Amino acid sequence: MFEPDSTAVVVVDMQNGFCHPDGALYAPASEAAIEPCTDLVERARAAGASVVFTRDVHPPEQFEGNHYYDEFDRWGEHVVEGSWEADIVDELPVEDAHVVTKHTYDAFYQTDLEGHLDAHGIDDLLFCGTLANVCVLHTAGSAGLRDYRPVLVDDAVGHIEQDHREYAVEHADWLFGEVETLEDVTFA
Repeated sequence: MFEPDSTAVVVVDMQNGFCHPDGALYAPASEAAIEPCTDLVERARAAGASVVFTRDVHPPEQFEGNHYYDEFDRWGEHVVEGSWEADIVDELPVEDAHVVTKHTYDAFYQTDLEGHLDAHGIDDLLFCGTLANVCVLHTAGSAGLRDYRPVLVDDAVGHIEQDHREYAVEHADWLFGEVETLEDVTFA
């Protein structure tokens, strides 16, 4: 059971580039996560809990001159700033939510996410979105290191390979957080 006043749903990177068949990094399981993410957002809002969306966005020149970290080299060009791919999918109700634009896997890294959560008295974070073993896992792990309670909503996370999702969920549960199913998430 989650207290609405101190809980936020964090919807990670549910963007056209990952969730739409025309996206550069489309994964069918990311598209399938749209409905459970929408359900969780609507239930959280009805209970009075906060909702935060993250957007992975890359300026075209972001990785030029980098020594090692280059997502375009690893994944190909994706969710470029100002592109349709960088937009959150139309099906998700973004209105009145805080939107965090991030440039790495971790939504806390050089963003206003921590300040926003602290300013609103948030302690518990329910994570959904995509990809389970990349941005969801890195952001949830970062939340745990910052003394938030990270909870992955197992059946509301997208992935490329099923074993990637299983790894992320098991690792999160074992190392720093908790795992719940959508059905088991209730608000006080």
